[in-house]
Amino acid sequence: MTNTLQLGGELTVNRIGYGTMRLAPQEPGYDPAVFHVWRAPADRQAAIAVLRRAVESGVNLIDTADAYALGEIDDLIATALSPYRDDIVVATKVGAVHPTPTEWLPLGHPVYLRQQAELCLRRLRRDHIDLLQLHRVDPAYPLEDQIGALQQLVTEGKARHIGLSEVSVDQIRAAAEIVPIASVQNLYNLTYRDADDVVEYAAAQGIAFLPWFPVAAGAHAATTGPLADIAAELDATPVQVSLAWLLHRSPTMLPIPGTSSLAHLEENIAAARIRLSDNQFGRLSAIAAGAVA
Repeated sequence: MTNTLQLGGELTVNRIGYGTMRLAPQEPGYDPAVFHVWRAPADRQAAIAVLRRAVESGVNLIDTADAYALGEIDDLIATALSPYRDDIVVATKVGAVHPTPTEWLPLGHPVYLRQQAELCLRRLRRDHIDLLQLHRVDPAYPLEDQIGALQQLVTEGKARHIGLSEVSVDQIRAAAEIVPIASVQNLYNLTYRDADDVVEYAAAQGIAFLPWFPVAAGAHAATTGPLADIAAELDATPVQVSLAWLLHRSPTMLPIPGTSSLAHLEENIAAARIRLSDNQFGRLSAIAAGAVA
């Protein structure tokens, strides 16, 4: 298993990235199971410190979205990292709106997608986006129109590679007929494995798979059980083992765990050094599909 992969066939990225969604705090008074991420963090300096430590610790892919804190996360990234090192890859997403703390809605009008990409460029202080991802496919507009808008940005030199989020294998195939697809970002972890077919297809096609919410939950995250047992065997934490399972699962897997904690950031990044034996991987995989507490 290698610790890097080639994104889009040309960008070398380390296989633990950093997802910025959790920099934004949960809005008080709402269902804690919903990701609100509607406002920028109150402590901007702490968030900037996490972003800088991530890069200092070897992370070179930063994933964000124009809907995170209504674009304010982009400004934090630019403040922390601009001028960017040559090896830093910034990935963002357009095509979802977040009009209230509890609403996440697709919006794939081609003109809107292009406008949001322009706003991302301004806020990130970049002349191009390394990886521009369609946050959600909007059923109100033809897929070819949504992908065509992103392709136009590539043609104009404003985006380098195109990715998709929360898509099926058929949607990846359809999009790839219009423009090469460099990445797919779906919900996937040791507990939630509905995207197994997408993981397999992405690996076969050399497409990076960025699992969002990559850390196991429910029964797997308990203080006893296979995950905890294997963590003890490896002198690691359950979080690290769940990330190591993902890295073992597919050669194009690129987890992007997010956190606002420096300690948790270091814990996540250290997972790249953990090697599961085939036996340990098998023990985890055997129970992965079955138990969500």
